[in-house]
Amino acid sequence: MSKAERDIERFYSTEAVVAKLRRLADALESETAFRIQIAGERIRVPARAQFSVEHERGDGEEEIEFQLKWRLDDQIGSGEDEEPVV
Repeated sequence: MSKAERDIERFYSTEAVVAKLRRLADALESETAFRIQIAGERIRVPARAQFSVEHERGDGEEEIEFQLKWRLDDQIGSGEDEEPVV
């Protein structure tokens, strides 16, 4: 089953971001898959996801993005209910 395309950006409180990043760091360090909820949708991130950091500068602004990227077929048959939601 294919998922609908989605491109959103949500702003969270510093406290919420710290909690998400802390749980994300734990999952990355233990090399385990995890789920994260963003704007009401739970997303499963497989352990094989690639992590990158992007920096952009222009028009008087700077931006840093922490990105996780994976192929949707990496998720097939992966027991999604086993990972905690971050």
